[in-house]
Amino acid sequence: MLDSIATVSLSGTLREKLEAIADAGFTAAEIFENDFVASDLSAVDLRLLMMDLGLRNVVYQPFRDFEGLSGDARIRAFDRAERKFDLMQAMGTDLLLVCSSTLEAASGDHARIVADFHELGERAATRGLRIAYEALAWGRYVNDHRVVAQIVQQVGLPSVGMVLDSFHSLSRKIPVSSLENIDPQSIFLVQMADAPIMDMDLLQWSRHFRCMPLQGGLPVTEWVAALMQIGYQGPLSLEIFNDRFRAGLSKTIAVDGRRSLIALRDDASRLLGKGGTLPARSPAELTFVEFSAAQDAEGVIAGMLQAIGLRKVGRHRHRAVDLWQGGANTHVVVNRESHSLAGSFGLMHGQGICAIGVRVPNRVDAARRAQALGMSIIEDPADNLSQHAIPAARAVGGSLVYFLDDEALDGLWQREFEMAHPDGVAKGDLHFDHLAAIVRYDEFLSWVLYWSSLFDLHACQEVDLIDPGGVVQSQALENKDGFLRLTLNGALGARTLASRFERHFLGSGYQHLALRTDDIFACAIRMKRAGLPILAIARNYYDDLQARFDLDGAFVARLAASNILYDRDAGGGEFFQIFSRAIDRAFFFEIVQRKNSYNQYGAANTQVRLTAQRRAGQASNIDWCPV
Repeated sequence: MLDSIATVSLSGTLREKLEAIADAGFTAAEIFENDFVASDLSAVDLRLLMMDLGLRNVVYQPFRDFEGLSGDARIRAFDRAERKFDLMQAMGTDLLLVCSSTLEAASGDHARIVADFHELGERAATRGLRIAYEALAWGRYVNDHRVVAQIVQQVGLPSVGMVLDSFHSLSRKIPVSSLENIDPQSIFLVQMADAPIMDMDLLQWSRHFRCMPLQGGLPVTEWVAALMQIGYQGPLSLEIFNDRFRAGLSKTIAVDGRRSLIALRDDASRLLGKGGTLPARSPAELTFVEFSAAQDAEGVIAGMLQAIGLRKVGRHRHRAVDLWQGGANTHVVVNRESHSLAGSFGLMHGQGICAIGVRVPNRVDAARRAQALGMSIIEDPADNLSQHAIPAARAVGGSLVYFLDDEALDGLWQREFEMAHPDGVAKGDLHFDHLAAIVRYDEFLSWVLYWSSLFDLHACQEVDLIDPGGVVQSQALENKDGFLRLTLNGALGARTLASRFERHFLGSGYQHLALRTDDIFACAIRMKRAGLPILAIARNYYDDLQARFDLDGAFVARLAASNILYDRDAGGGEFFQIFSRAIDRAFFFEIVQRKNSYNQYGAANTQVRLTAQRRAGQASNIDWCPV
């Protein structure tokens, strides 16, 4: 299947769009009529530019409101088509997409529509051109690809075929199984789009909320698998209408589009039991995080780690790098080196998480998958923590994701660090729970695709979080065992704390690390004794909490005394949260406790937490130094 993308999917001028499409590795593109009309490129210029860029022009689209007309209106429709044929021949494509009519004046008479396409197909054939008919989800008379298939069959010309569009069909809940009855030779083009599941007008849903495959909730993998099953081998072309994409960088969107098609095709092949074209998505476990601390002259990061309850268990044998540990598989690396990747990261962003290490079954396969998906791979970073080559992929904010397997992890810490404990194990009660990242609003879906295409992660229901300065969009991604959990948060408004983080951090990055304990009250006492600045929660919250959950008064008083937030799900699962104040106006820690299989992230508490952070003056640094 040929990879293609419609120019309407990207921002910029037509030339800029085509250059971004070619740079992303596409070999074909659809030319959207409005892009061409607004361009200063002639049709011949366009053909030459696409040839220069190595792009095939798979279709010119759309030709609207053609069928079912009579009298002068019908004559004018065919005259319009002839002019489009002239244009197509000059620009170098042989296919015209005709979308189903929305005109009130048009007739829905089936026989008349067949006759119109028969005549149009004959005219196109004399020029060596083809016609592809598409059912718009909101078409007045034709809004189902099964009807289009019948019309194409009755037209009976090799120059007339159909366009299948995943959004138009799946948004109307037309069964994927309906593709089994379509002759693949009659399918001239397949357009792909995903979308979040929403209950709204189809036209508005389509025009504003489409997204790349695997960024939404439609069964696009099953759709492509069904096409493979019937033997379709033509183009898969992205046609995405999305306000966020129109505001984003064309190069980023084009790269996302190519990544989505690669992952989608691999997923569909696996669904059919044929094996994938890439190494499989890895189950993953967060095994370490690395802080850039070269600018941390007062040792605030180390002091906070100690106050929270982690232990310093090792010092690197050759570099200014310390190893801290919670539980057996919870490692925190504090990198104080100025001349290192961590040091460069710190100069750009300040103190914060510059890398994470993820345990995978096979580090080479994980890196191969990342590279095939267009991710930037560093094969052997200069300050690698191992004698083994540990590949790393560029991730959010320029940070790294290291891929570690059992071979790389075997004796890693003991080999690289002078350990305080002979066996390298400190008995701690803190474990990684999740990482929270702030990402640019126009890159939000890009990062959803990044993580979900790379690892075996499930995207949870997207939620809106209320900040005193606006709304924050949030989505969690997690694997079934909870060994890798990430939350992505993006805000459009400039007054939210997320937006302030982004401006201060100079881009996307990890805003906080959540560590899990089995006894949050003991952890709270420990942090209080260490003098760690804790985020203060308003008394009103605890009064409401008692009424909302009918909690015992003494229990609520205990929560309030330690500034612990609480949530309970419908199944009786309980969640406890406590937050530190921020380092360097940006990064903070969260300690959580999960009871009775609670699997969420305390979204109901987020407005309270964000308001408390604003009230605490998070724009200024914490007034605390470790002893």
